[in-house]
Amino acid sequence: MKLKANTGTFKKKDGSLRTMKFVALQDLPDGFFTSQTKGTGKKRNLTEGSNLVWDLDMQGFRVFNKNTIVGELETFNIESLENFEKKSK
Repeated sequence: MKLKANTGTFKKKDGSLRTMKFVALQDLPDGFFTSQTKGTGKKRNLTEGSNLVWDLDMQGFRVFNKNTIVGELETFNIESLENFEKKSK
C-alpha cells in the first residue's frame, strides 16, 4: 500500500526555515497514531494553521506550520513508514 507524503518548507517561530518530509495525520495508516502515542489525557491545542504530522526523517510527530509555508508542498508516494529511507532527500 502506497502512502501519500509531502515535502514542504516553513518559517519557524525563531525565523529560521525548516524543510520537512512528512505524512499528514489523515494519510497515516489506521491505528498508526495510537500505536505511536501514549495517552496522557491532556489535550494539546495547536494554533490555527499548525498541523501535527509524522516527520519521515525524524521518525516522530512534529508540527508543520502551513501559515508560514515558503513555496508549495510537493507530494510524493512512499511504500511504507518503516521503510522510508533518509537518502531519498
